[in-house]
Parts: sequence; structure tokens; C-alpha cells
Amino acid sequence: MYLLCSIVCSTLIFVIFKLLQAYNIKTLQVIVINYFFACITGLITYGGNITVNNTIKSPWFYGAVFLGFLFISIFFVMAKTSQQNGVSVASVASKMSVIIPIIFGIYVYHESTGLQKIIGILLALTAVYLTSIKSASKIDFKKNLLFPIILFFGSGIIDTSIKYLETTYVPENGIPLFSATIFCIAAIIGVCTLVIKKELLITPRAFVSGIILGIVNFGSIFFLLKALDHELFESSTLFTINHVGVVMLSTFTGLLFFKENLSKTNWIGIVIAVISIILVTLT
Repeated sequence: MYLLCSIVCSTLIFVIFKLLQAYNIKTLQVIVINYFFACITGLITYGGNITVNNTIKSPWFYGAVFLGFLFISIFFVMAKTSQQNGVSVASVASKMSVIIPIIFGIYVYHESTGLQKIIGILLALTAVYLTSIKSASKIDFKKNLLFPIILFFGSGIIDTSIKYLETTYVPENGIPLFSATIFCIAAIIGVCTLVIKKELLITPRAFVSGIILGIVNFGSIFFLLKALDHELFESSTLFTINHVGVVMLSTFTGLLFFKENLSKTNWIGIVIAVISIILVTLT
């Protein structure tokens, strides 16, 4: 259930960004407000006493600061990749990064590496690629190669760091506060960016959109952490299902609600994705 909720929340983030573009709402403003309300949602969800001193002294605090910086930095890299290389390249680079936490889980936590699981992971990577590319787009990774590479490693490091910190330092009842701290750091960096860009005049539509996005964004991280805390799946299995699930649900959402066209390649990717999930979950 936690994994399913994380997939739904992650997909809703893409839907909200699509709507922002349709209604011509400034994305940067929404992102900054989103981080503030994601932080507030985490603080409300947390049941314990909260003090700045205790939070700073928490063993996971500096890891949360690092993640907060990565969250907003990688988003800007994603935007830059989309502008210079195209949306398909950005999508493939970010989603293919799932291989990094998978390798980390297998190498560091000695998670299972049976033949069926390896085939499932390889099929999942193939499915992510085939489902993400659009027939009208040309995937040219050689053009402006720097940003796709940064996006690939940055996205992978985020997932890997979340897993490591959740396993090593974050207690089960501390997940909301840990998530809230990440978003707080990202919000502070975002405000500094708005000041530099002189875009502090927030429109009402951007404010409301930021609140909605913040709640959904918090849910995507919170439920992922809760899923990682569960013993049902190994992290390598969970990240595989999570990324493939988000790609599949996002694709079907675009098809049903935004009338996006799917090529034969995309449909092949979806079929392979289903097969990969079955292989990975049944190991």
C-alpha cells in the first residue's frame, strides 16, 4: 500500500507540472511554495516534540541538508536538460538512474541477485527507455552531454541517499520530521533563488498550486520511506517497481487525460514493464 501511494503521488507531481504549463503558472514560484508546504505537512504529521536544537542534533540532519540541496538542484538540472536535450532525454536520464540504488542495495546490503531478478531489472530498464521516448523525438545524448549525465547521477544519488539514511539513521517515527527537514532546506535555497531572479511577487494561482504540489510531493517521499522501512521487499526490488510503476502510470495518465499519443515502441515498453514487475516481485 505504501509503495502504491508513493507511485500515485509521484505521478500526480507530473500531472500538476503539466497543468502549470497549460495555465501559464510560473513553475519556479510553485516549486518554492511546494517545498514550504511539504515541510509544513511533515511537521504536522510528526507526532513528537519538535525543537531546532534536537533536529540539528539528529544523526540524519546533515544528510537531510545534503538531500535538500540535491532536491532543488537536480530539479533545475532536469529543467535545463528538458530545454537543451528534450523532455524524452530528461525522462530517460532520470528514470534510468534507478540502476544506481539497485546496485547499491545489492553491493552494500547483499540483497539477492538471482537470474530471474537480474533479467527482471534489465527488462525494467529497457521498459523505462522504450516507454519514455516519443516517436517524434530524437534521443541525442551526445548533444550537451553534461546535463543528462548530472541528472542521471544526481537522481540516482538521491534515491540511494534516502535508502541509506532511512536504514541507518532515521527511526520509524522520525520519517515525517526527516522528510520535513529535507523540504525545509530545499525551500530556503528556493527562496534565495527567487530573490536572485527577482520573482518574489507570488500570484494567487501559484500559491494554491504550490500548496497542492507540496502535499503531494511530501506524500511521494513519505510513502517511499515507509515502503523502504517495510520488510516485504528488498530495496533493489522496491526501486525497480517504483520507477517502472511511475513511468507506466504517468504514460497512461497522459494518454487518458491529456490525449498524448503512444507509439508502438511505447506500447512494447509497457508490456515489457509488466513482465519485469512480475519477474522482480516473484523472486
